[in-house]
Amino acid sequence: MLVSVRSVPEALLAAGAGADFIDLKEPGEGALGGLPVATIAAIVRALRAHGVASPVSATIGDLPMHALQRIRAQVEAVGACGVDYVKVGIERGPQAFAVLDALAACDRPVVPVFVADRGLDAALVAHACGLPFPALMADTADKQAGSLFDAVPMAQLRHFLAQVRAAGQLVGLAGALRTGDVPLLQALAPDFAGFRSAVCVGDRATALCPQRLAALAALLRGQAVEPLAA
Repeated sequence: MLVSVRSVPEALLAAGAGADFIDLKEPGEGALGGLPVATIAAIVRALRAHGVASPVSATIGDLPMHALQRIRAQVEAVGACGVDYVKVGIERGPQAFAVLDALAACDRPVVPVFVADRGLDAALVAHACGLPFPALMADTADKQAGSLFDAVPMAQLRHFLAQVRAAGQLVGLAGALRTGDVPLLQALAPDFAGFRSAVCVGDRATALCPQRLAALAALLRGQAVEPLAA
């Protein structure tokens, strides 16, 4: 269970609720909205000071594929905060191949996140599978249009997971995932699944809900829980 957080209190709450990955982002700034570098560094320090050893990832913000120099600079700035992984959104298009090459050549552990609102580009994914990334993810940009499962057919997701696993990389899924999607996630069995909307008191820009966090963690681990609202 990867949980996206925007502050020290949220990060500590997610860690205490059993999140396996702590993901730092600003939900109010888009699908992969980035937090200020100072905030990222402060959250990492707080987690480690509290003895939280869970892997920490952080996004660089929603940057277009033509802004390669900005992407590289932001990857370096975020990576210098001590996170374990730097997440970079990858949009479909010819420029994405050069972006992947540049990210693979940098000194930070980058996780490309394929923006899958229009499906997954098999050639782009295959290219990334041939590069030394620790993990690959699929996510959606429009969180109001339904979940990842509304945007991408199950067969395509199965192929994505098989493709990435064959390359020896970890694979994750995200994209407005809800508790009702848990059976589909369990059928696919990605290495990790990212949540924000499902564990907030309201929409994804509102505060995290401790009860929803605990219930989702139990559900993903196959424990009996009271039914949750979507």
